[in-house]
Amino acid sequence: MDRPDLELVLAVQRHGSLVTAARALRLAPSVVTKRLAALEARLGACLFQRTTRRVSPTADGEALCERAQELLRGFAAAEAELRERQAEPSGPIRLAATFGFGRQWLGPALADFQSLYPRVSVQVQLTEQLPDLVVDGLDGAIWLWNAPPQRAGEWVSRKLAANQRVLVAAPSYLRRRGVPASLEELSAHDCLVVRENGGGPDQRYDHWRLRREGEVHWLHVPVRGPLSSNSGELVRDWCLAGQGIMLRSLWDVASQLESGALQRVLPEHSMPDADVHWIAPYRAQAPRRIRLLVDFLAERFKGEPWRHQQMKKTEKRVSAPAAPPGSRQTR
Repeated sequence: MDRPDLELVLAVQRHGSLVTAARALRLAPSVVTKRLAALEARLGACLFQRTTRRVSPTADGEALCERAQELLRGFAAAEAELRERQAEPSGPIRLAATFGFGRQWLGPALADFQSLYPRVSVQVQLTEQLPDLVVDGLDGAIWLWNAPPQRAGEWVSRKLAANQRVLVAAPSYLRRRGVPASLEELSAHDCLVVRENGGGPDQRYDHWRLRREGEVHWLHVPVRGPLSSNSGELVRDWCLAGQGIMLRSLWDVASQLESGALQRVLPEHSMPDADVHWIAPYRAQAPRRIRLLVDFLAERFKGEPWRHQQMKKTEKRVSAPAAPPGSRQTR
């Protein structure tokens, strides 16, 4: 059975008439009659019941028509994909992303992607609340995401990078108040608290959940301090000004750690957080420009580039030549 046979049985089912089906297929009625009879003989099954008024599919005919629709959709998708591969990717991509990650890491990546594919246009909506992607007409989102189980069948999700929060403080604060040597000592320090994600009045922000690297158990650390805000950027400004210790995503403070404006505190502890994901409404086949973008971002964020900044800083510090014994260092 080939593609014309599939189109033939679907035309007969759709129109309920051999004559009308023949007209739709631009064939003579006698040709449709002969081809349908030959197909039934080859399959050894009656596909349609013929009356003077209507042609109706049998149970075997219904099953064949259902399968024919699936196969023809597959043919169409394969042809569309082949045409798309032969053409330069083009068209719009509409995305959502959080403000912080969107500005610092996604924005430069999207500019580079668009330079690779000049006929693709990228529109980014920065927001702190994940929108309804379908209602808002968005192709997907770059989000710090832990997918709720009830949405597993509604969304396509691909992890782009791991995410963790780390403890940081400005050198001026650590000189003034000292460097905590244990989690217990955090209770004696000014800790800057971020009240994000729309928590209600009963949500507690006075505990940080931290885990030592290599261990599986969480530690709930009570913290306190005179300054808190629902703005992570404001809390980061306070931290840079030497007002206290902050728990913040590593990607968000990587440049300040590299420059020395901030320092890690208790670096063996961190808070594994919602990882960076591509999420999108489920669709059987995404356009090629979308697939190219997701692959590009997965490669771009592979290995967490913000970690490389820390590695480079450590390498510079370790490889700095020591002064020869007895020599005087210049200032």
